Amino acid sequence: MGKTIAQKIFSSHLVESPFEGTNILKLDRVFCHEITTPIAINDLVERNKDRVFDSTKIKAVIDHVTPAKDSKCAMQEKILRDWAKRNNIKDFFDIGANGVCHAIFPEKGFVRPGFTVIMGDSHTCTHGAFGAFAAGVGTTDLEVGILKGVCSFREPKAIKFVLNGKLKDGVYAKDVILFLIGQIGVNGATNCVAEFTGPIVDNMSMEERMTICNMAVEAGATSGICFPDMTTVEYLWPFIKDEFESKEAALKEYSKWIDDEDAEYEKVYTFDLSDLEPICTIEYKPDQIKKVSEMKGTKVDQVYIGSCTNGRISDLRVAAEILKGHKISEGVRGIVSPATPLVYKMALEEGIIKIFMDAGFCVTNPTCGACLGMSNGVLAEGEVCASTTNRNFNGRMGKGGMVHLMSPATAAATAIAGTITNSCFFKG
Repeated sequence: MGKTIAQKIFSSHLVESPFEGTNILKLDRVFCHEITTPIAINDLVERNKDRVFDSTKIKAVIDHVTPAKDSKCAMQEKILRDWAKRNNIKDFFDIGANGVCHAIFPEKGFVRPGFTVIMGDSHTCTHGAFGAFAAGVGTTDLEVGILKGVCSFREPKAIKFVLNGKLKDGVYAKDVILFLIGQIGVNGATNCVAEFTGPIVDNMSMEERMTICNMAVEAGATSGICFPDMTTVEYLWPFIKDEFESKEAALKEYSKWIDDEDAEYEKVYTFDLSDLEPICTIEYKPDQIKKVSEMKGTKVDQVYIGSCTNGRISDLRVAAEILKGHKISEGVRGIVSPATPLVYKMALEEGIIKIFMDAGFCVTNPTCGACLGMSNGVLAEGEVCASTTNRNFNGRMGKGGMVHLMSPATAAATAIAGTITNSCFFKG
């Protein structure tokens, strides 16, 4: 019987199987940020095990509340900062160099096809876009990963999504993943790896693939994965060019991770998305969705563009194209947070920041703060936010606030109209 990409990665990284169905895997990367890692650090210190398995394979960033908003946050950051210095973590991104973890780590070339990656963050599945097995883990697993470079996982099961057709103008990767979650539900991929394949995925950029893999966890998936191809190689080429004679050689090597033809899946879902319309969420779960056209007239108080889902340069370009020459609606707060310093710099050089500011947006530094209601865009009770983030849980962006998830294009159009609106009304 053939193997799926996750099964191939598990086989190549297997250290031992102490119990049936339990796999101890060798890790290629352990990612860390200041919200979940300090708990692990403090416990390791208390156990006299303040050390790391390999300082070159651990990458750390301050990103969730940055700069610190209070003394508690400042202490969280200090713990991570001091730990990184003690253990010679070279790739530590502090204030000024820091960006949203799931944007800056791929941007730095830290993820490759066939890698195993863990982090104390549920959206670590983003990195599966590169053909890697990447999963969010709890504090104990993170602690062991930091100390020993291994992590325990169940035998991977796979769900395959075959996405056929061609997306219409104004429909984006965010619409695709919201649609898929709506079809299978928030528990539809629990304890499975979600594979995204088909012509639509083949035609996506790496940034678009990261968007769909980022939200695989919202359907319960352990990881989301796209097969490595020439698009993957092109993105990684600046980082791997000394490892291969040519891009074709790199593609040949990375292609070994693609599923075998006779691999078995728990389920296979096939969708033709040629007629897909822009999507947004309603209420408080990511699988509660409607077409944007069905939400016409829904008033918003705030529009947020950013996050590990949709804060990359391609997202900002799409939104700026719609915002150019327009002002956001009176009574609407617009906030944009470029996901990394490089994204911010590119947006400045391309005139995108000026477009946002001319439209009336507040431009903030790279941060996760608004997404989880910690800083830089927290909602008041009863307020409504049109957001490019990944979760619309009750209270997610502030107690009593309502979050409607949508693409950057829909968010930009909504900012102009003051109500949830299809971006086609403001393009061209």
